[in-house]
Amino acid sequence: MVDINELSSKFPVIKEMQAYHKIFWKNPNYKKEAELPVGLEHIFDAEARFQRFAPYFEVAFPETLSDHGILESPLLKIDQMRSVLNAEATHKLQGSLYLKADNYLPISGSIKSRGGIYEVLKFAERVAIDRGELVYGDNYAKLNEPRFKKMFGKYGIVVGSTGNLGLSIGIVACQLGFNTSVHMSSDAAQWKKDLLREKGVTVVEYNDNFTHAITEARRSAEMDPSAYFIDDEGSFDLFLGYAVAALRLQTQLKAQKITVDKEHPLFVYLPAGVGGSPSGVAFGLKKVIGANVHPIFAEPTHIPSVSLGMLTGLNEKISVYDIGIDGVTKADGLAVGRPSRIAGKMMDTLLYGIQTFDDQKMMKNVAELHDAENIDVEPSAASGLTILDDVQAQLEKDYPMENATHIVWATGGSMVPKSDMDQYLADGESEINKTNL
Repeated sequence: MVDINELSSKFPVIKEMQAYHKIFWKNPNYKKEAELPVGLEHIFDAEARFQRFAPYFEVAFPETLSDHGILESPLLKIDQMRSVLNAEATHKLQGSLYLKADNYLPISGSIKSRGGIYEVLKFAERVAIDRGELVYGDNYAKLNEPRFKKMFGKYGIVVGSTGNLGLSIGIVACQLGFNTSVHMSSDAAQWKKDLLREKGVTVVEYNDNFTHAITEARRSAEMDPSAYFIDDEGSFDLFLGYAVAALRLQTQLKAQKITVDKEHPLFVYLPAGVGGSPSGVAFGLKKVIGANVHPIFAEPTHIPSVSLGMLTGLNEKISVYDIGIDGVTKADGLAVGRPSRIAGKMMDTLLYGIQTFDDQKMMKNVAELHDAENIDVEPSAASGLTILDDVQAQLEKDYPMENATHIVWATGGSMVPKSDMDQYLADGESEINKTNL
């Protein structure tokens, strides 16, 4: 049991969190030496598996043909959005601003496409090899044949999700033939549940938070010997699938002639919910690109789970609900009260810091990005934009900013139905109007 009075006395910032004030937590262990359970070789192993499955994606998901079966998103320079942000900023953004547009990732349109899909692929490959139906040198396009779907149909895949992870796993697992169940919290958007059901996924709904949904999902999988549970709170396979993004980003940086060195630092702003996907990406960035890339997480003031876990050192042993925070946010993808078992431990020396933000400004940025760049993202995907102003003063103390590159990671949005996106934009325009009064 967590003693909140004792904890608040030791960490006074908790009182700020309880009052839903924005906070910035600078990681005191950033750049210290640490022994990690995975390394660069594991990222390359994950990338090799994606490459083996590329022929499968070309036949099973024709939308991947243009990229030869590789799931990747563009890196977009957003100069107009930079001008919009700077027009109202307390601290002007120096350097260049880019969007890593994971909202355009094929198949499930979010950052979860890498990790969630990757773990499904790894399980499918193992089943097929163990059954003697596949060898590593095969053309994996064969996995789309009916005989493989029949074979995979003897197995189940189970996951708990607030939405995007469930989409990525559900769509691909069902296409392969697995009996797939997604246990979803009350925060999950209705359209995500509807889409999963259209794809043949069994959706189990709870009028409760993510922690309850994933606990029930885990229990369900334990009762079924044929089921494979994908654990958003502690899977290194998910983590490494996310980390592959760093290899692709490195190539994009080179193609766009973006220099990353001591005088040209790179700052990457990543939305954090349970913390698995931003941690995987951040780990990959530090391993692939090196010391001059600096990851920063963004979390809602109403559910700052990774902030709370990391600043107290308790990580997954504490929930925002333990300190009386309500966990209510329009950023449904970030609505996770307890951080992953991996996130805080892996980020202990790799994460620069975490900034929390208000929903109102996030919704405003959703509309501004649409107006300035004609790019639509779901609310949580705009949170990297939302924290830019707040963190610049701190960054300016530590790094030369004149030639900096800033990359905001847009974690989802292209699959949002028009009616839902129209509502997001209307909410955002309302916030813009309030600012202009």
